[in-house]
Amino acid sequence: MSLPAKQPRPKKCRVETCGASFVPSRLGQAVCSPACAILDAPKNQEKARKALADVGRKALRAAKEKVKPRAEHMKDAQTAFNAWVRARDTKLPCVSCGRHHQGKYDAGHYRTVGSNPALRFEPLNCHRQCSPCNTHKSGDIVNYRIELVKRIGAELVEWLEGPHEAKRYTIEDLKAITAEYRAKTRELRRNAA
Repeated sequence: MSLPAKQPRPKKCRVETCGASFVPSRLGQAVCSPACAILDAPKNQEKARKALADVGRKALRAAKEKVKPRAEHMKDAQTAFNAWVRARDTKLPCVSCGRHHQGKYDAGHYRTVGSNPALRFEPLNCHRQCSPCNTHKSGDIVNYRIELVKRIGAELVEWLEGPHEAKRYTIEDLKAITAEYRAKTRELRRNAA
Protein backbone atom coordinates (compact mmCIF):
# COMPACT_ATOMS: atom_id res chain seq x y z
CA MET A 1 0.00 0.00 0.00
CA SER A 2 1.51 3.34 -1.04
CA LEU A 3 1.06 6.58 0.80
CA PRO A 4 -0.78 9.42 -0.93
CA ALA A 5 1.43 12.16 -2.36
CA LYS A 6 1.82 15.19 -0.13
CA GLN A 7 -0.08 18.15 -1.52
CA PRO A 8 1.76 21.49 -1.71
CA ARG A 9 0.62 24.23 0.63
CA PRO A 10 -1.00 27.35 -0.82
CA LYS A 11 1.33 30.32 -1.38
CA LYS A 12 0.83 34.02 -1.83
CA CYS A 13 1.73 35.41 -5.29
CA ARG A 14 5.04 37.29 -5.19
CA VAL A 15 3.76 40.11 -7.40
CA GLU A 16 2.84 42.92 -5.01
CA THR A 17 -0.14 44.19 -7.02
CA CYS A 18 -1.68 40.68 -7.18
CA GLY A 19 -1.14 38.97 -3.84
CA ALA A 20 -3.52 36.14 -4.76
CA SER A 21 -3.35 32.79 -2.99
CA PHE A 22 -2.49 29.78 -5.21
CA VAL A 23 -1.36 26.17 -4.99
CA PRO A 24 2.01 25.77 -6.81
CA SER A 25 2.03 23.26 -9.67
CA ARG A 26 5.84 23.27 -10.03
CA LEU A 27 8.73 23.28 -7.60
CA GLY A 28 9.92 26.83 -6.99
CA GLN A 29 6.81 28.47 -8.47
CA ALA A 30 6.44 31.93 -6.90
CA VAL A 31 3.69 33.54 -9.00
CA CYS A 32 0.11 32.54 -9.63
CA SER A 33 -0.14 32.97 -13.43
CA PRO A 34 1.79 33.68 -16.64
CA ALA A 35 0.61 37.30 -16.48
CA CYS A 36 2.15 37.70 -13.03
CA ALA A 37 5.33 35.95 -14.24
CA ILE A 38 5.71 38.62 -16.94
CA LEU A 39 5.31 41.35 -14.32
CA ASP A 40 7.82 39.57 -12.06
CA ALA A 41 10.49 38.98 -14.76
CA PRO A 42 12.29 42.37 -14.54
CA LYS A 43 12.68 41.87 -10.77
CA ASN A 44 14.22 38.40 -11.39
CA GLN A 45 16.59 39.83 -13.98
CA GLU A 46 17.70 42.53 -11.56
CA LYS A 47 18.30 39.89 -8.86
CA ALA A 48 20.38 37.86 -11.32
CA ARG A 49 22.44 40.93 -12.24
CA LYS A 50 23.10 41.72 -8.59
CA ALA A 51 24.05 38.12 -7.87
CA LEU A 52 26.44 38.13 -10.85
CA ALA A 53 28.00 41.38 -9.65
CA ASP A 54 28.41 39.85 -6.18
CA VAL A 55 30.17 36.82 -7.61
CA GLY A 56 32.52 39.05 -9.54
CA ARG A 57 34.19 38.71 -12.86
CA LYS A 58 37.21 36.84 -11.53
CA ALA A 59 35.07 34.14 -10.00
CA LEU A 60 33.01 33.88 -13.18
CA ARG A 61 36.19 33.57 -15.25
CA ALA A 62 37.47 30.88 -12.88
CA ALA A 63 34.18 28.99 -13.17
CA LYS A 64 34.31 29.17 -16.96
CA GLU A 65 37.91 27.98 -16.89
CA LYS A 66 36.91 24.90 -14.88
CA VAL A 67 34.43 23.75 -17.53
CA LYS A 68 36.59 24.70 -20.51
CA PRO A 69 37.26 21.65 -22.71
CA ARG A 70 40.76 20.47 -23.60
CA ALA A 71 40.27 21.57 -27.22
CA GLU A 72 39.80 25.18 -26.10
CA HIS A 73 43.00 25.01 -24.05
CA MET A 74 44.80 23.61 -27.12
CA LYS A 75 43.47 26.50 -29.21
CA ASP A 76 44.64 29.04 -26.61
CA ALA A 77 48.11 27.46 -26.46
CA GLN A 78 48.41 27.39 -30.25
CA THR A 79 47.32 31.03 -30.51
CA ALA A 80 49.87 32.10 -27.88
CA PHE A 81 52.65 30.08 -29.53
CA ASN A 82 51.84 31.45 -33.01
CA ALA A 83 51.81 35.04 -31.72
CA TRP A 84 55.23 34.48 -30.17
CA VAL A 85 56.62 33.04 -33.44
CA ARG A 86 55.39 36.07 -35.40
CA ALA A 87 56.85 38.44 -32.77
CA ARG A 88 60.16 36.52 -32.65
CA ASP A 89 60.58 36.67 -36.45
CA THR A 90 59.12 40.15 -36.96
CA LYS A 91 62.24 41.52 -38.68
CA LEU A 92 62.77 38.41 -40.84
CA PRO A 93 61.23 37.92 -44.27
CA CYS A 94 58.87 35.07 -45.12
CA VAL A 95 60.69 31.79 -44.55
CA SER A 96 59.47 30.41 -47.91
CA CYS A 97 59.53 33.24 -50.45
CA GLY A 98 62.04 35.53 -48.71
CA ARG A 99 60.05 38.72 -49.24
CA HIS A 100 58.82 41.44 -46.89
CA HIS A 101 55.32 42.71 -47.59
CA GLN A 102 52.47 44.52 -45.86
CA GLY A 103 50.10 41.53 -45.90
CA LYS A 104 49.18 39.04 -43.21
CA TYR A 105 51.83 36.76 -41.75
CA ASP A 106 51.19 33.34 -40.24
CA ALA A 107 53.25 31.08 -38.02
CA GLY A 108 54.01 28.40 -40.61
CA HIS A 109 55.04 24.94 -39.43
CA TYR A 110 57.67 23.10 -41.46
CA ARG A 111 56.33 19.73 -40.31
CA THR A 112 52.58 20.28 -40.20
CA VAL A 113 50.62 19.84 -37.01
CA GLY A 114 48.46 17.20 -38.69
CA SER A 115 51.38 15.07 -39.87
CA ASN A 116 53.53 15.53 -36.77
CA PRO A 117 51.63 16.79 -33.70
CA ALA A 118 54.67 16.19 -31.48
CA LEU A 119 56.31 19.24 -33.10
CA ARG A 120 53.26 21.50 -32.70
CA PHE A 121 55.01 23.73 -30.11
CA GLU A 122 58.61 23.18 -31.27
CA PRO A 123 60.18 26.63 -31.96
CA LEU A 124 62.59 25.21 -34.57
CA ASN A 125 59.62 23.83 -36.54
CA CYS A 126 57.69 27.09 -36.81
CA HIS A 127 58.64 30.36 -38.51
CA ARG A 128 57.05 33.55 -39.76
CA GLN A 129 55.53 32.86 -43.16
CA CYS A 130 53.42 35.05 -45.42
CA SER A 131 49.82 33.97 -45.71
CA PRO A 132 49.98 33.29 -49.49
CA CYS A 133 52.89 30.84 -49.02
CA ASN A 134 51.31 29.18 -45.99
CA THR A 135 47.74 28.83 -47.23
CA HIS A 136 47.82 28.98 -51.02
CA LYS A 137 51.09 27.16 -51.62
CA SER A 138 50.69 24.65 -48.75
CA GLY A 139 53.72 26.09 -46.99
CA ASP A 140 55.95 26.11 -50.12
CA ILE A 141 57.91 23.34 -48.39
CA VAL A 142 60.79 23.11 -50.90
CA ASN A 143 61.76 26.76 -50.43
CA TYR A 144 60.93 26.55 -46.70
CA ARG A 145 63.46 23.71 -46.30
CA ILE A 146 66.17 25.58 -48.22
CA GLU A 147 65.79 28.63 -45.96
CA LEU A 148 65.45 26.48 -42.85
CA VAL A 149 68.82 24.81 -43.54
CA LYS A 150 70.35 28.32 -43.74
CA ARG A 151 68.69 29.42 -40.49
CA ILE A 152 69.11 26.42 -38.20
CA GLY A 153 71.47 24.05 -40.04
CA ALA A 154 71.06 20.74 -41.87
CA GLU A 155 71.47 18.62 -38.75
CA LEU A 156 68.52 20.23 -36.97
CA VAL A 157 66.38 20.08 -40.14
CA GLU A 158 67.09 16.35 -40.35
CA TRP A 159 66.10 16.03 -36.69
CA LEU A 160 62.80 17.77 -37.48
CA GLU A 161 62.23 15.37 -40.38
CA GLY A 162 63.00 12.32 -38.26
CA PRO A 163 60.49 10.29 -36.31
CA HIS A 164 59.18 11.78 -33.07
CA GLU A 165 57.38 10.19 -30.18
CA ALA A 166 53.73 11.21 -29.92
CA LYS A 167 52.94 13.75 -27.22
CA ARG A 168 49.62 13.89 -25.40
CA TYR A 169 49.23 17.31 -23.79
CA THR A 170 47.23 17.54 -20.58
CA ILE A 171 45.14 20.59 -19.74
CA GLU A 172 47.82 21.62 -17.23
CA ASP A 173 50.51 21.29 -19.94
CA LEU A 174 48.47 23.47 -22.28
CA LYS A 175 47.86 26.11 -19.60
CA ALA A 176 51.59 26.22 -18.89
CA ILE A 177 52.42 26.53 -22.62
CA THR A 178 49.88 29.34 -23.02
CA ALA A 179 51.27 31.25 -20.03
CA GLU A 180 54.88 30.72 -21.13
CA TYR A 181 54.39 31.97 -24.68
CA ARG A 182 52.20 34.90 -23.66
CA ALA A 183 54.96 36.00 -21.27
CA LYS A 184 57.63 35.54 -23.96
CA THR A 185 55.56 37.58 -26.44
CA ARG A 186 55.09 40.40 -23.92
CA GLU A 187 58.85 40.39 -23.26
CA LEU A 188 59.65 40.58 -27.00
CA ARG A 189 57.21 43.46 -27.51
CA ARG A 190 58.56 45.31 -24.46
CA ASN A 191 62.13 44.98 -25.78
CA ALA A 192 61.09 46.11 -29.27
CA ALA A 193 59.43 49.29 -27.95
